[in-house]
Amino acid sequence: MLGVTHVTRGAAPVQDNATEVTAAGIARLAGVGRAAVSNWRRRHADFPKPVGGTETSPSFALAEVEGWLRAHSKLAEVPLRERVWQQVVGHPEGPVTALTHAGCALLLIHDRPTLWLEVSAGSDERLAAMLPEALDQVLTPRFGTVRPGRRSRGGRANGADRAGTPTGTSTAVNPPAGDRATPTVHTEPAVNTPALQNLTGPAALASAPLLRGTAELAAELGARQAFEFLLGRHLDANPRQYTLTPADLADLMADLAGPARTVLDPACGTGALLRAAAPDGPAPRPEQDGLRLHAQDGAPDLAALTALRLALHTRATVRAAAGDTLRADAFPDLRADAVLCHPPFNERNWGHDELAYDARWEYGFPARTESELAWVQHALARLRDDGTAVLLMPPAAASRRSGRRIRADLLRRGALRAVIALPAGAAPPYSLPLHLWVLRRPGKAPAQPEVLLADAGQFTGEGRGGPDWRAVRDAVLGAWRDFDRAGHLDERPGLARSLPVIELLDDDVDLAPARHLPPPAADGPGRLADVRERLGETLRLTADLTPVAADSAQTAPRWPLTTVGELARGGALLLRSGGASGRVRVPVLTDHDVLAGTTPSGTLPESDEEPVLTEPGDVVVPVLGGGSVARVVDDATAGAALGRNLVLLRPDPAALDPWFLAGFLRGTANNRQASSYASTATRLDVRRLQLPRLPLDAQRRYGDRFRALDEFERALRLAGRLGEQLVRGMYDGLTDGSVAPD
Repeated sequence: MLGVTHVTRGAAPVQDNATEVTAAGIARLAGVGRAAVSNWRRRHADFPKPVGGTETSPSFALAEVEGWLRAHSKLAEVPLRERVWQQVVGHPEGPVTALTHAGCALLLIHDRPTLWLEVSAGSDERLAAMLPEALDQVLTPRFGTVRPGRRSRGGRANGADRAGTPTGTSTAVNPPAGDRATPTVHTEPAVNTPALQNLTGPAALASAPLLRGTAELAAELGARQAFEFLLGRHLDANPRQYTLTPADLADLMADLAGPARTVLDPACGTGALLRAAAPDGPAPRPEQDGLRLHAQDGAPDLAALTALRLALHTRATVRAAAGDTLRADAFPDLRADAVLCHPPFNERNWGHDELAYDARWEYGFPARTESELAWVQHALARLRDDGTAVLLMPPAAASRRSGRRIRADLLRRGALRAVIALPAGAAPPYSLPLHLWVLRRPGKAPAQPEVLLADAGQFTGEGRGGPDWRAVRDAVLGAWRDFDRAGHLDERPGLARSLPVIELLDDDVDLAPARHLPPPAADGPGRLADVRERLGETLRLTADLTPVAADSAQTAPRWPLTTVGELARGGALLLRSGGASGRVRVPVLTDHDVLAGTTPSGTLPESDEEPVLTEPGDVVVPVLGGGSVARVVDDATAGAALGRNLVLLRPDPAALDPWFLAGFLRGTANNRQASSYASTATRLDVRRLQLPRLPLDAQRRYGDRFRALDEFERALRLAGRLGEQLVRGMYDGLTDGSVAPD
């Protein structure tokens, strides 16, 4: 198999391994609610029998369900993407195995399309017999030696503790970080293995329907975008199992490292950092011709997915391995131009007892509580002289007393070149302002070394929208490049300065930038007076906009109801889902923007898929989080690409008023009846949202009232922001003396 754990099912016939689907999946296929599926099971004796799951949550064979729905004219027009995704989530060996199988087929389609056509012609049995040999012609040139697949025992143990592992063994996984999954325990010899293993005939036969569906999707989207879509859906569906490195942060880290021909990520996760370092698309840029990417992760499934993702993303040479990096380094002889790493944080069982005499601890043996400093020294050990490493670090690593001796030696020898504090919200955990450490393996110790300290905390975004990445990039890259060129940087108030190393070598060796940078100049009394005046105007406006009291004696009308799904089928509105940005980079409207009422702030990777662009009068609805929110697009939001986890409704103005539509979609009871609840998330099925059937003139009367409520809500938000700004400015002014107490 492909670097994932499978469950042995014995000698069951192939039919038992057919793709399975739950009642919720059946509801999505038919475009109905789960209650309708329960009714079908009770009323129709020929409804397919469960083939798995539990008594309270049974699963059914997807092929049988589709046949039954088709025979009873209940099969909705399901998009190809949704059909393939159902095959992934219903795969008998789990979605990760399905993704790796699909990724191998997509790589074959991408590299050798005529060979895929030859293999896929004919029966599933023929495909299964020919596929392993065909894949070997693609996997071996792209990844090096690839072993035949084998079944292995064991399974996932989410959140399991690795303590108590016998001496001389290791678990093939690290804790969540760098796009990694929640820990999976596999106790095995401390060795690394190639990330990918070729399929066996039985595995290919079990996955044959999925592989054919994936090939259809590749014909529609392209092989690379098909894999990105499926992987993105998997990550979105399991938000608590993965700690992702945001694309903007990955791009910043790659730019700090600079051009490189050999790049290593020793904790690669799903490959976000290496993708940022690689050329975008099948043809390398001239300056990166001959690029070599090395990846390792303790979770075999993520190492496999990263290998496939990188191979589909770039023509660079890819070498990926599964194994515990600190205990079983897959690339001990590598001397890379750059190392990019988002290591696991606060890992106690990183190998402290086994690795006391390891040659990598050139700057001191890390304490048990300083796993991050072990990763720092591993990165330095894998660099060539003058090579650059950029690591995402928790802020405590810059000041913990247990690490002060290692920090001091990194400074003395000129290895640590910069510590950059990011705004809160830059990466998980979003509540902390994480740091970037920029390191360089010194060819020789500088005579009078200095270190750059920078703090980009002032660029924190509003609400959950994340930082102002454009401002962060401009400030951080500008300061780093000027410092790197001259070895010194004059003070940029509140943002950056370079300090002689000797000034930091005290008892604490505290490298937190905030402790060494004077804060930006506080707002003066004149500026605070302007804020106070704006706040007063806004409060007066909110008073004028306050809705009149409702008539409690009015009887609730009994309207005939319809659903968004029925309106879409009838042509009264167009329904689209977001998630692609196209080739032309435009602002992306994110679900956080919709929830916070802010302008488009997101970005998405370039893709061959056409983005969904917003127009004035569109209604945008977030589908995750359980909130009752719908936003009407105005001129400030129009023209943005629709982000992930958003659904766009474009009403026909001759049939629907957009404010009427948005207002009724925000009803709490409406959202509750259209939502499904999982253990980790709430998802809204927009097609099930209801609204009354009213003539257009009545819709517009409701729409005017809903528009007034929206204006009142915006005024309240603005008043809150101005109030916070005034309070913060007053505190700063009183404490720094620029504002008198009387």
